[in-house]
Amino acid sequence: MSGGTRQVVTTAIFVVTYLLIAWPQMRALPVGRPAAALIGAVVMVAVGALAPEAAYDAIDGNTLVLLVALMALSSFLEQAGLFERLTERACRTRLSPTALLDALVFVAGGLSALLLNDTVCLFLTPVVCSVCVRRGLPLGPYLLALATSSNIGSAATLVGNPQNILIGSLGPLDFAGYARIVAPAALAGLAANALLLRLAFGRALRASPGARVDSPAADTRLQPAPLVIALVVAVGYALGFHLAFTTLVGVAALIARGRSEPRAMFAAIDWPLIVFFAALFVVVAAFASTGFPEAAWRIAAPHLVLAEPRGVAWLTAYTLIGSNLFSNVPLVMLTGPLLHALDSPVRAFALLGFVSTVAGNLTLLGSVANLIVAERARQHHELGFVEYLRFGVLSTLVVLAVGVPIVCLLT
Repeated sequence: MSGGTRQVVTTAIFVVTYLLIAWPQMRALPVGRPAAALIGAVVMVAVGALAPEAAYDAIDGNTLVLLVALMALSSFLEQAGLFERLTERACRTRLSPTALLDALVFVAGGLSALLLNDTVCLFLTPVVCSVCVRRGLPLGPYLLALATSSNIGSAATLVGNPQNILIGSLGPLDFAGYARIVAPAALAGLAANALLLRLAFGRALRASPGARVDSPAADTRLQPAPLVIALVVAVGYALGFHLAFTTLVGVAALIARGRSEPRAMFAAIDWPLIVFFAALFVVVAAFASTGFPEAAWRIAAPHLVLAEPRGVAWLTAYTLIGSNLFSNVPLVMLTGPLLHALDSPVRAFALLGFVSTVAGNLTLLGSVANLIVAERARQHHELGFVEYLRFGVLSTLVVLAVGVPIVCLLT
């Protein structure tokens, strides 16, 4: 196969793969995101776009190890009764419905800053459903609060979501440096999101009867050891220790403490997500080898002078649109290596992390976390595309308007 033909074939495989990833239930091949990425990776190697050895080299083991370790740590926190305890406390609280909405915004956002936002949504969605059913509250506003706030909060650190884990591997910022810049923007974004939720749903919540369907169960005993170890791991992040192996040390300590085979921990790890990432690394590396991404970037780069407001606006718009067309993880994989050539790589990577994450709030399909919330709550409430869109667009634009200037100010 000639060089030109290989470029065309590789690009075609890339486009088809990302169409299947962006629309996983496409009628032509409704196999889901992980399987679509796996097929794309295998085909890339089969046609010679990458040699098998180059495909192995393209996989970022550090990212995969950190993903597995964070899921394992989250599993231990769930087993410790953290999420069940949150359910009971939320049921017993005397907070008004609007105050409870505010609390959910900051609890979901705070937890997502230190645990994967997908995992937080996986565990907290049943909590939210249980609380709303017991207190007789409408589910829609609280599900929107959980989905959007977990995304915003996860932007605050390099371990909050998969794309930020990639940014930690690709960029010049360590955990503390990134958090110093982006965490204030994420916190302001959470405050703005809470205000928007109050404005959108406050009147309906105040009119809610709030009757309890059943009484809350007895308070559960919280096991302190996993919480202490999770706190030690977070301190390790702040001190600049290796993110993946610091998390693994915490997981290993919890396994050793349990003195039994950790079946529940392994069952809680989202192995399809790990396959998705490994395959995606191969697909992106093959497409990058065509030279097309670099050529496109050379055209866009003159507009991305980040010392000027116009350049920041260009990068923000590029990231927002690209994250929703191609998904934020592939966008970061393709764009990250090119940001080092800009006038301020630190600002560029901080903006990429913040904007690509907040961009996931634009539509129900924009983030895996959103889909997890919708699927886990389906038994109690059908969170539809239009219902989400009405609030998601407003939230995304306002949070970006609040947060992007803060990121620029701190860089």
